[in-house]
Amino acid sequence: MRIDEIDSLTRWPGSIPDARERIRESLTASGKRLVVIDDDPTGTQTVRDVPVCLDLSLESLLQTAASAGPVFYVSTNSRSLPEDEAAKLSVQVGHSVSAAASALGFDPLLASRSDSTLRGHFPQEVEALTEGMGLECDGIVLAPAFFEGGRFTIDDVHLVQQGGELVPAAMTEFARDPVFGYRSADLKSWVEEKTRGRWSREEVLSVSLPLLQDGGPEAAAEMLSRCAGGRPVVVNAACYAHLDTFVLGLIRAEEAGKRFVYRCSASFVKSRGGFPDSPLLGAEEVCAAPGPGLVVAGSYVERTSRQLEALIRSGLAEGVEVAAEELADDSRRQREVERAAQRVERLLSSGRTALVYTSRARLPGEGKEFLEAGRKLMGGLCGIVERVGCRPAYLVAKGGITSIEIARQALGAKRCDVLGQILPGVPVWRMGEEGRWPGIAYTVFPGNVGDDQSLTRVVSLLSGGTGP
Repeated sequence: MRIDEIDSLTRWPGSIPDARERIRESLTASGKRLVVIDDDPTGTQTVRDVPVCLDLSLESLLQTAASAGPVFYVSTNSRSLPEDEAAKLSVQVGHSVSAAASALGFDPLLASRSDSTLRGHFPQEVEALTEGMGLECDGIVLAPAFFEGGRFTIDDVHLVQQGGELVPAAMTEFARDPVFGYRSADLKSWVEEKTRGRWSREEVLSVSLPLLQDGGPEAAAEMLSRCAGGRPVVVNAACYAHLDTFVLGLIRAEEAGKRFVYRCSASFVKSRGGFPDSPLLGAEEVCAAPGPGLVVAGSYVERTSRQLEALIRSGLAEGVEVAAEELADDSRRQREVERAAQRVERLLSSGRTALVYTSRARLPGEGKEFLEAGRKLMGGLCGIVERVGCRPAYLVAKGGITSIEIARQALGAKRCDVLGQILPGVPVWRMGEEGRWPGIAYTVFPGNVGDDQSLTRVVSLLSGGTGP
C-alpha cells in the first residue's frame, strides 16, 4: 500500500470538526485525570504544556499531579528492563498512582503508552499496572496508530511507513527486535501471540474504519458495551478523525459504567486528552540564545544511523564516536568515558556542537543479556555527559532509553515540562530547576521517527546557524 492511498481514508462527511474540543470539555468536567504511564520518554510526541514525572517516588508523583491539569505523564523507562523487573516496577507505579489519586481526590484514567512499532512488555505491563492500582477493567483498548511517525492500523493490520510505502510492521526491522520481536502485524493475531493464546484472535474485538465512518461514536460505544473481563479491542485508525470518533464513543461507554485501560501510542493520548493541533516550536521558543549544543545518540535502529551520518556530513556537528565494546567492558569503560568527555568539552568550549554516539555494530546477545549490555552502554553515555562541565545551549538525545537515562542520571532531573514539538513526533522538554543545567531545552528524539535529514534539521534550527 502506498502512503498517498491513506488520503482516501481520512475524509468522510460524518467526521466531527469539534471532536477534540468536546473530548477536552468532557474530561475536565468529569474530574478525572488521564495518567499516561510511559514506558520510555518519547510518548510526549503529540502534546504540549503538560508535566512529566521522572522520579517515581510517591512524593514526586504527588507534586506533579497536584500541579497538573487533566493530563500528566509518568515516565518509567520500563522498556529497558527485563519482563519480570518491568512488571515489578509497574506494580509499584500502579500503587503510587492509586495513592496519589486518593490523596488528591481524582479518578485516574490509565493509559499505558508504548511503542508504535509494537515493541514493549505486553500484556505483562498492563496487567501489572492494573494490579498495582487495584483496577478491574472490562477491556484493553489497543491503539498503536501514530500518524506523526507514519504508523497506521487498517483492516486490523498495523502498518509502518518506509519511504512512500506502507509495510506491515512484522516485515520491518522492529519485528526483529532482540527483546520484543514478533511474527504478526495483524493485531488480532499479535494479541494471541503475545498473550500466548490466553486471548485467541477470534476473541479480540475490532473497531473497524467502516464502523467508525458509518456508525460514528454510537457504533463504537455499542461495541465497547460488549467488553468484559479485560477483553482486548483493536482500534483501526488512519487519521485523527478516526481516533476522535472512537474516543467520543469510548467516553459514552465509560459514562455508562464500563472501565478500560488504554495500551496506546502518542496519537491516542492526544485524542483522549483533547489536545488541539498546535504549530511546531520555533528556535526562539526553545533556546534563550543560539550556541553550540550537545547531541547524544544511543539508538541502534537503521533510521538513527542514517540520521547520524547525515548530521556529520552536514558539518553542523562534530562526531565523537564511543566504542560500544569499551563501554560494555567493566575494566575499560572508565577510560573511554574520560576520553569522550574531554573531547566533548573541547568542542563545546570552541563553539562547536558535539555529537556523541555509540559505534554502530550491535552488541551480541538476546533478551536479558542484550538489555544488560544496553544498560552498560547507557551508563557510559551518562558518565560522559556528567563529566562535561561546559553547559551547552541545548541538549538532544536520540533514542527513548537514551533520553530518559540522560535526564535522570546525567542531569539529575525529577520533573520536566513538555513545551511542544520541534518536528512532527519530536518533543522538546524544559528541564526542571532541581538538576544540572536547570531549564535547559531538551529534545527527546525517538530512534524510529523522521527521515534521514530530520536530525540535521533539528540541530540547524537549535544552533541558530552557528555551525558551518
